[in-house]
Amino acid sequence: MSYSKDIKLDFDRETRIGLDEAIFCEGKTAEQIAEILRQAQLNQHRFLLTRLSQDKQKKLLTFGAFEIDYDPISRTGYFLDPNKPISHNQVSVICAGTSDVPVAKEVARTLQYYGHLATEISDVGVAGLWRLLDRLDDIKTAKVIVVVAGMDAALPTVLGGLVPQPIIGVPTSVGYGVAQGGAAALHAMLVSCSPGITVTNIDNGYGAACAALRILKAALI
Repeated sequence: MSYSKDIKLDFDRETRIGLDEAIFCEGKTAEQIAEILRQAQLNQHRFLLTRLSQDKQKKLLTFGAFEIDYDPISRTGYFLDPNKPISHNQVSVICAGTSDVPVAKEVARTLQYYGHLATEISDVGVAGLWRLLDRLDDIKTAKVIVVVAGMDAALPTVLGGLVPQPIIGVPTSVGYGVAQGGAAALHAMLVSCSPGITVTNIDNGYGAACAALRILKAALI
């Protein structure tokens, strides 16, 4: 079955808004993704693939010789090369616990696709506040801070009271019972008493990275 007529790719998006179209692979079949990559090859266009499971990535390769830089932790793939490094450490990507690492990695991999190599700091949740304070000087060097947290998601609020940089909070679906798949973390970030925190949807590391990229671009204008 051919999917070519069903797929309309936005090859000019980066020219318009500075951010390329990303291919959200969850819900797409391996054959559909393969057709997208064939069209990308014809147009000599790169893509960031998100929510690409390891099983689907392996099956995708049976439909063609696609060169994909794949990371199973973040479930992201680079089709063709990402940008050459533009900056180092302009963004700090921080997560409360190691269970939040997959979402934090999605943030970092998206930033890397655009040439921004982030500082990644994990396991500094407020249950052991000393861990965060030990890394505060490293965190403060960034222009933008992305904070990934589940459970009660207190980490963005705490950081919001310690540093002046823009903070983007990413609630994750990590947690027991009333954590409700990240709903508690989302609500906690939305009602934060630290003013000016930006909040993405649950587990949306890609969206947080795009917000950070927009802030960085605005700073250069």
